[in-house]
Amino acid sequence: MAKHDEYERKTEQLLEPILAKHHFDLYDVEYVKEGGSWYLRVYIDKENGITVDDCVLVNRELGDLLDEHDFIADSYVLEVSSPGLGRQLKKDKHFEKSIGEEVEVKLYKAVNKRKDFVGLLHAYDQQSITLEMEDGTTMDIPRAEIASVRLTFDF
Repeated sequence: MAKHDEYERKTEQLLEPILAKHHFDLYDVEYVKEGGSWYLRVYIDKENGITVDDCVLVNRELGDLLDEHDFIADSYVLEVSSPGLGRQLKKDKHFEKSIGEEVEVKLYKAVNKRKDFVGLLHAYDQQSITLEMEDGTTMDIPRAEIASVRLTFDF
């Protein structure tokens, strides 16, 4: 198991009682290096949306537990936030909850000279996702070829 996977898994275990106590849901945890710095990012959600105060609350409680357990060897920045309107879909539970929603899919390599597709998320499985395109046709995209999938949003 890679170090980032282990850190993410242990962080999720520490988060479970905090989130249950406050009736929040865990959307995702990621441990990533950006610009020479490590970030432990926690994305939380709840039915009517997450507030800044919710993020501060979880950040303080989780920060104390992370200091106490001290399992991350690197220096890192802890960030707690909402996944946002244009949230990235990574896990099966994200795809399940987003069936019927409009998504933007970015591919690693172009297909028919395009790397970006927008459509309604029609279905998914371990190997692919299916988009319903604007013209009513469906498009199957292998998950191995997908760089990212995000919900779209209009203002």
